[in-house]
Amino acid sequence: MPAHGKPLVIGIAGGTGSGKTTVANVILNKVGRSRIAYIPHDAYYKDLRHLPPLRRKEINFDHPDSLESDLMVEHIKNLQVWKSVSLPIYDFTTHTRTDQVVEVKPSRVILVEGILIFTEAALRELFDVKIFVDTDPDIRFIRRLQRDIAERGRTMDSVITQYLSTVRPMHLEFVEPSKRYADVIIPEGGMNEAAMDMVIARIEMMLKTEQSQA
Repeated sequence: MPAHGKPLVIGIAGGTGSGKTTVANVILNKVGRSRIAYIPHDAYYKDLRHLPPLRRKEINFDHPDSLESDLMVEHIKNLQVWKSVSLPIYDFTTHTRTDQVVEVKPSRVILVEGILIFTEAALRELFDVKIFVDTDPDIRFIRRLQRDIAERGRTMDSVITQYLSTVRPMHLEFVEPSKRYADVIIPEGGMNEAAMDMVIARIEMMLKTEQSQA
């Protein structure tokens, strides 16, 4: 075992707009960003530059096959043995990976966040703690609508069409059933202070245990 000890791997899943990123940020701020390697599943969408632009828009981005989860598994395993990884940067306006990457250095905690991370058995096996963020569908849709228009250059009509044709069906088929794998379910995400306090306390306790055994 490396002198650093084994990192603690935490997975945060939940539907689109559920507040996963808010939960991740609470953990980052409370546990300490210097102690955490943050890996979002969104960075691993497959590069579609080989397809014409119109064809790219027809891809079901809410299906597990749209993501290169094997690469994410490889990266988490590298971080577990204290090796840095190159996190892809994805351009959601063109559905392609950019030529740039972000170096993620190994840390005491590996924080993995994404809608579909609990649907993949190979990913689930890597998590020491699995958190599912559970938020009402209407709130999730409004958040997604606001985000996609503001950050991803989408129109209201395109967001609504995508939500009805793929986002909602894939949520019911893949995301909602994956909730059964969670160790902790947090209603309303990072706004649930009582739940977040318990999660943070649990993480701190596990870190102390790992450190004493290292």
